[in-house]
Amino acid sequence: QGNTKTRDAVLRREMRQMENAWASSVHIERSKARLNRLGYFENVGIETPLVPGTRDQMDLVYSVSEKSSGNLSAGLGYSQTQGIIYNASVTQDNMFGSGKRVSLSFNRSDVSTMYSFGYTNPYFTRDGVSLGYNMLYRQTDAQQANISNYLTDVASAGINLGFPINESQRFNLGFDVKQTTVKAGSFSPSEVSNWIAENGESFLTFPFSVGWVRDTLDKPVFSNEGSQQRISAMVTLPGSDLEFFKVSVKDRHYFPLAKDLVLKVMGSASYGKGYGKIKDLPFFENYFAGGVNSVRGFRDNTLGPKDSGVDSRPFGGNIKILGNAELLFPIPFMSDVESVRLGVFFDIGTLQGPYQSNGVMVSPNFKFADFKYSTGMAAQWLSPFGALQVSYAMPLNDDENDEVQMFQFSFGSQF
Repeated sequence: QGNTKTRDAVLRREMRQMENAWASSVHIERSKARLNRLGYFENVGIETPLVPGTRDQMDLVYSVSEKSSGNLSAGLGYSQTQGIIYNASVTQDNMFGSGKRVSLSFNRSDVSTMYSFGYTNPYFTRDGVSLGYNMLYRQTDAQQANISNYLTDVASAGINLGFPINESQRFNLGFDVKQTTVKAGSFSPSEVSNWIAENGESFLTFPFSVGWVRDTLDKPVFSNEGSQQRISAMVTLPGSDLEFFKVSVKDRHYFPLAKDLVLKVMGSASYGKGYGKIKDLPFFENYFAGGVNSVRGFRDNTLGPKDSGVDSRPFGGNIKILGNAELLFPIPFMSDVESVRLGVFFDIGTLQGPYQSNGVMVSPNFKFADFKYSTGMAAQWLSPFGALQVSYAMPLNDDENDEVQMFQFSFGSQF
């Protein structure tokens, strides 16, 4: 009941309690959880009235309250790293009530300009195999993001497929065609200019990706219980101008400790390396750490190796490890406000990678002492104008080479 726009079949394909079957409380609750995860409804309710004149039959009624699943928006945001962010987008998560997703967006900031298009059909087959297409064009000025001085232009198009394994697990495949152009700036460090001189500045690559995800979260945003695990790998296929691979794992859990009190624990690790003609991961594919979505209290992207330039800017690395523990709770005396959540956190992380020493690139000597820690308080708000994140963090083991930024915020981008 209540689905005035969404087609009946879109809801029924999420049902795990079948009609004319033995009633199962597990299947009834699982069906409710799957409806919630669609993101089309503000709330989902269940009623189980007995069938009149019977003692062993009941009706199962799901009541949904639909919310707007389409957005036509233009707005402004602000990030301490990217500066003022201009964006415009047309997004429909439930196109014509079919459950298909279409998005067209534009985003511009001091760091990058991006145009993207995406289409996803979550039920390309009746068995739940998903099919998606994507196209993207992005210009990036890396220096504006607190990192080394270089420019990149990226154009890509791809296709992806998702295969359900069971109720909570999926296996994903993706293939892209990607054109990348990288240019050195007027004051680029030798790591950048030497790499471009040796390998060129324009590359056609064919990234192939595989992934596995297990998701038992009760809600996609502001979760209260459940967990999510992800494993993904990407390799540029032989025949690409650059041959490299990247692998990442991420695990996060939510433990309800009491009413309105949730413990979140998260850990992730990422690794990349070149193969074939190139030994290391291309520098413009490096990982970065530090900032609101990483180790708070340290300026965005500033952890890890630095380049050999005059101002010694962050260069990124090929190994990233992050951890986080956070106690989440609503605003005191305002527990009914579901769009705001507060937290007390402890962050830990490190970024490792090859660095230049006496003109020669050397591999890192991984040490636990290189991990950085911080603790503090944070707030997240899903405002009508975009997502706002605010944190105040105190680094626990910073040194003279670290760029500390205790108060951090970002407005207009999702967490």
